[in-house]
Amino acid sequence: MLDTLLDFLANGLSRASWGEMVVYVLVVTQLTIFTVTLYYHRSATHRGVDFHWTLNGFFRFWGWLTTGMVVREWVAIHRKHHAKVETEEDPHSPQVFGIKKVFFDGVALYREASYNKADMEKYGRGTPDDWFERKLFGSHPYWGPTLMAIINVSLFGVIGLAIWAIQMIWIPFWAAGFVNGIGHWWGYRNFESSDTATNISPWGFWIGGEELHNNHHAFPSSAKFALRKWEFDIGWAAICTLRALGLAKVLRVAPTLNLRPNVHLPDAETLKGVLALRFQATTDYYRNVILPTMREEVSQAGDSVKAVPRRVRRALADGGRWLDNDARERMHAALANRPALTTVCEFRARLVALMEERGADKALKSLQQWIVEAEQSGIRSLQQFAERLKGYSAVGA
Repeated sequence: MLDTLLDFLANGLSRASWGEMVVYVLVVTQLTIFTVTLYYHRSATHRGVDFHWTLNGFFRFWGWLTTGMVVREWVAIHRKHHAKVETEEDPHSPQVFGIKKVFFDGVALYREASYNKADMEKYGRGTPDDWFERKLFGSHPYWGPTLMAIINVSLFGVIGLAIWAIQMIWIPFWAAGFVNGIGHWWGYRNFESSDTATNISPWGFWIGGEELHNNHHAFPSSAKFALRKWEFDIGWAAICTLRALGLAKVLRVAPTLNLRPNVHLPDAETLKGVLALRFQATTDYYRNVILPTMREEVSQAGDSVKAVPRRVRRALADGGRWLDNDARERMHAALANRPALTTVCEFRARLVALMEERGADKALKSLQQWIVEAEQSGIRSLQQFAERLKGYSAVGA
């Protein structure tokens, strides 16, 4: 009897080799990643894709089993993150809490946010509210991980507890820490979105495509995160496979830019395109207007671009929104003796402001006035951008 017990504790029922256990860990952890990115994130939160009811049921069960996360809470916290991004009300912004806090203690921030019942009610609408959610997944979230521990010990013996521990830290580390932390702190940006979100890598393999965080923040409801030819989103590949099998229906993807020729004055189609592609427009403006103007003006003064501090150069992309007071003063000093650069930065601020105007008629008139004044500015790069902007049209918006 004792020998049987010791053998069970040493090998479990599966008597798996070390290699087989490694494969098991990779499969179950990646399945959890796919559950979070496909169901919790792209489907339940942003409504970018719908899955067959059987898949929804599996995702809910697997998420409960391997994370204990309540769908309603996860959805509400993430929606609030987008609604209040990089403000004091953002549940997990590195700009507010610091990168160390978000990276190493993101779970605590998640737990604290989940205690706000008003937010859970406000931002968690439309999530599952059936018997399983009320009586099991939502009311007993820790039963899932406990059951997972029992399964792992049964399969692998005592080593199953180590495997269980890896499973339990997988999402807290890669999602709560890595994506929410590093994804707002380090990486590259395709779009000058109104936050600090970055793409950690152009190839989203390991975290289900969540590496493309800047793309996601630019187009939150898009089921597809890879938006450049060289980028890859394994989550989107999974969605396409499931769609081919009749198990998924794509509801939204990011619109694409279509430039219409011979548009002499912005029309309703232009406004729709500018609003749908606002972050692409501001990115185009920074790269095709602000940077060339800065290079030209600095060159005329006999200096190199390095005469303008790198942090200040980057801050011109968003008007210095994320600078502290000292850095903002340095930005203003850099602009003080550069009238053309000052002008294009002012035009950028006006362009962003008109994107926020209420009422289509008012916004269109503001855009038309902006175009006229840009064409009369005498700044070649600004004039060229105005000509391009007139033809903006969003395909798929």
